[in-house]
Amino acid sequence: MTAPAIEPDPKQWEEAGVRFELDGETAVVTLCNGKRRNAQSPAMWRALAEIGRTLPGTVRVVLLRAEGVSFSAGLDRAMFTPEGIPGERNFLQLAAAGDKDLDETIAGYQEAFTWWRRPDLISIAAVQGHAVGAGFQLALGCDLRVVAEDVQFAMKETSLGLVPDLAGTKPLTELVGYARALEICATGRWVGAEEAVATGLANLAVPAAELDDAVRDLAAALLAAPRSAVIETKALLQGAAGRSFEEQRSAERVAQARRLRDLAGLGD
Repeated sequence: MTAPAIEPDPKQWEEAGVRFELDGETAVVTLCNGKRRNAQSPAMWRALAEIGRTLPGTVRVVLLRAEGVSFSAGLDRAMFTPEGIPGERNFLQLAAAGDKDLDETIAGYQEAFTWWRRPDLISIAAVQGHAVGAGFQLALGCDLRVVAEDVQFAMKETSLGLVPDLAGTKPLTELVGYARALEICATGRWVGAEEAVATGLANLAVPAAELDDAVRDLAAALLAAPRSAVIETKALLQGAAGRSFEEQRSAERVAQARRLRDLAGLGD
C-alpha cells in the first residue's frame, strides 16, 4: 500500500519558526523567530524534516539562513522545565520513556538535520551571531558554511550533562579532526569566524552586511555547472573517506565513464 503524499504546509512551518521560499532551482529555508534568537523546538524540527521530504525535485541548491542577530541560540530551554513546551514532551518525560520510544523520538528529531547532505543537493548555511548546540549542529548539517565575522559557534550540550545528538558529531569530526572536535564539544567553548575558516569549519567569512550576497554568489557559482556533473562529483567526495586510494581511483573511472556516455548521448 502506497503511503499518502505529504502536503506541504508553509503556514504551519512559519508558525514553528521556519519560512520556505522557492526561487527557481534554489530553495531558501529561513529560521524566522529572530525575537527568540531562533530557539529550536520539536515543532521546528518537524517543519524542517517535512521541508526536506517535500522539496521539489527541481531544487539543486538549498540556502539555510536565519533572521535576527543570531543564527540559532539552540534548544528552547523550556524543554528543561517541568512545564515544558505546550504539546511536547519535556526532558523528564522523555527520560521516562521506554528504550524504543526514546530512540525513535531522537531519530525523529535527527531527521531535521540529516537531509541537507542529500546527493542531489548542495546546501549552504549562512551563519551569523550565535550558533549554539542545536544551532551549531544544524549548520553542520549543511554541505557548506559561509559565516559572518561576528559568528560564535559553541557545542554546549556537555555543560547540560548531555551529548550532541542531532547528527553533528560526525561532520564536526570530519571537518576539524578528532582532537579539536573533542575539545570543542567537551569544553563548550566559543569558536569565532577566524578559527572556523582556518580549521575548515567554514568556507568563508564576510562582514555581516555582506552575508546574504556572499551566499547568493556561491549558490550562483554552484548552479553554473551541469547538475549531473555536480551530483557525480559530490558522490565521489562524500564516499572518499570510506574508500582506499585504489577504490577511489576506481570510483572516479566509473563516474567518468557515466559522464562521458551521458554527454555523448549513449547513457542509459
